[in-house]
Amino acid sequence: MDLRELAARERIKSDRLEAAVADLAAVGEHGPDRLVDILRSYLPTGDFEMVRRAWRFAAAAHHGQRRKGGGPYFVHPIAVAELVLRLRLDEASVCAGLLHDVVEDCDVTLAEIRERFSDDIAHIVDGVTKLDKIPFARSEEKQAENFRKMLVAMSKDIRVLLIKLCDRLHNMSTLEAMSAPKQKRIAAETMEIYAPLANRLGIGWMKTELEDLCFRYLEPDDYTALKHAVGERKVEREAYIASVVDLLRSELAAADLSDAAVSGRPKHLHGIWRKMQRAGVPYERIHDAQAFRVLTDNTEQCYRALGVVHSRFTPIPGRFKDYIALPKANNYQSLHTTVLGPDNKPIEVQIRTHDMHRIAENGVAAHWRYKERGAAVRPRDEARFTWLKQLLELSKEAPDSDEFLENMRVDLFADEVYTFTPAGDVKVFPRGATPVDFAYAVHTRVGETAVGAKVNGHIVSLDSALRNGDIVDIMTRSDSRPNKGWLSFVRTSRAKTKIRNFVRAAERAQAQELGADRLEKALRRHKISLTRAERHDKLAATLSQFRCQTWEELLIGIGYGKIDARGVVEHLYPETKPAEKPKEADTVAPKRSRKRSEDDAAIVIDGIEDILVRFARCCSPVPGDDVVGFVTRGRGITVHQRHCPRALDSDPMRRLDIAWNRDRGGQARVTVRVHTGNGPGMLEKMSSRFREAGVNIRSVQAKMHGPLSAVSTFEVEVASREQLDRVILDLKRLDFVHKVDRIGG
Repeated sequence: MDLRELAARERIKSDRLEAAVADLAAVGEHGPDRLVDILRSYLPTGDFEMVRRAWRFAAAAHHGQRRKGGGPYFVHPIAVAELVLRLRLDEASVCAGLLHDVVEDCDVTLAEIRERFSDDIAHIVDGVTKLDKIPFARSEEKQAENFRKMLVAMSKDIRVLLIKLCDRLHNMSTLEAMSAPKQKRIAAETMEIYAPLANRLGIGWMKTELEDLCFRYLEPDDYTALKHAVGERKVEREAYIASVVDLLRSELAAADLSDAAVSGRPKHLHGIWRKMQRAGVPYERIHDAQAFRVLTDNTEQCYRALGVVHSRFTPIPGRFKDYIALPKANNYQSLHTTVLGPDNKPIEVQIRTHDMHRIAENGVAAHWRYKERGAAVRPRDEARFTWLKQLLELSKEAPDSDEFLENMRVDLFADEVYTFTPAGDVKVFPRGATPVDFAYAVHTRVGETAVGAKVNGHIVSLDSALRNGDIVDIMTRSDSRPNKGWLSFVRTSRAKTKIRNFVRAAERAQAQELGADRLEKALRRHKISLTRAERHDKLAATLSQFRCQTWEELLIGIGYGKIDARGVVEHLYPETKPAEKPKEADTVAPKRSRKRSEDDAAIVIDGIEDILVRFARCCSPVPGDDVVGFVTRGRGITVHQRHCPRALDSDPMRRLDIAWNRDRGGQARVTVRVHTGNGPGMLEKMSSRFREAGVNIRSVQAKMHGPLSAVSTFEVEVASREQLDRVILDLKRLDFVHKVDRIGG
């Protein structure tokens, strides 16, 4: 490429030309022609010149910039574009991959991208661009707003999410340059949101790679140990895989299926680790750590191949799934069966057609084509994105960032159960869903008036877990209303949000009524009516003083005890005096003085430390946890972990921002459960770990779970989250410990 031509076309200033030369030289082997050649291989009619222009423009925009690792920044947009090509997307997507950071990190506007390239590319870049320039109170709020924006953008064009996933995958692959806290934060966000999104879109290879990269940073000790253990058995594993592949090929050939492609592979590290955690066993006892795949030409051959596998090997009961007859929500189709292979080792065999495999690997990208500019979701593809529409709907209904992010996690991590309406319509739910979830999926009004359900013709309770194939008929009554107790068993975020909103509305109405009574009582002492106060010309200033938007909010705050009714009166009528001394207080504070507790000293609320505080038992927060406070009438402030389900169920109007008092000492109680093998001296060794960490054990319970396993539950006192994390890590390092859980947190 002629550098003078580049400078002229992209208007690089002469004093910055030298930096551009260095950047371009560093990535010279990744020039635009490489991208164009890959694009031409599957999209011969693409606009290749636009890709070259995007490459040059992005190179000019990012010149002189460096990544955390020290290399030229432009390597990242190129890597993202190459991942976009791996998904076989169109030229607009490739250009957006190259340009996805220029608005956020360079002196480039969306208008300039629109002028130089197209509205289509500008729209995608805008959807991917983060909201870094907008101030947010908390990182969770910022994260939630980023996801809201991305949901809106990808509901119109799924390419926004596909490019965002490519961006996140490359960032995860270069995460070692970040600090340890950032590594954990980014990996946690990726594991909670982006890997499940890749799974929802059916992009199998991307989900797997993201999970393994997250595993490396979230559980570094377990990752290193498992990687070493897997490496030690590599030769043995490869020999076993080769022998099973040869055996399957010969059996299929004998059944006139010689054209079937057979392959074997070890399962990815995070998948193996998850099996270890679920079973509570070490790697040596995981026998199905490899999977085998049979690819055929058509569906009929898939079922024939299944018959061959079941004839040659003994099927393990309950381990067969037919995703061909009943595809997953992301359009994944395959037959899954687990059988006893050679040496009586369990092996998983997946059987599908070549077309099904293409969709299993690339998901939505395998059947999504963007040959028309600005293509939106086509009607025939709409069913695949029901979950996306639901997330978008919930993003608008969730009252705060915590609940929205919780909804994202619930919806994205779901293992699906397929059920039917009496008319035969399919409804897909997360495993453990109930008739109440089903009712809200049919219609909000059906959920709000549900009183019972018939499953397969039999009346069941509303908290019954639905199973694959159930036919569900909801019974309703017009005067029935949602029960707050439903929140303890519903599984879908739609049902939870609808129930929470209904319950909150009822609670707010009660609080408003109580607040009106309290304020009216306080005003009566000054011989002033509530109606007169509502019309006061100083009302706007009073609302602002108490951080309320409306009169109703003010009354609700008084009803919850967040606002002192007498303080409102004094602000509205500073010149008046009460006609008589009040006989009782209007606030939640106790009438008589009380002894200051350790819990009170542990928490600071708006700089005031002397306030009634108690810690919620459901999540047992300890110093260092991210916490939030809730006003409870007559009981002061209850402290929860921010993501505690009970905190999410509470009315946001009762919420208070709180912080730990770093100057206060003391201890917090927490419960730790340890899953171990069974043998002499184990309890003593675990107790010594607590003792060495300076953690006091209040009580311990140990129970045997069969001859080879045991569970020990410790109630301990810790000074901080850091101390708790250290002792949990020390426990995990014991060779007989399989799993350590913090209960309620």
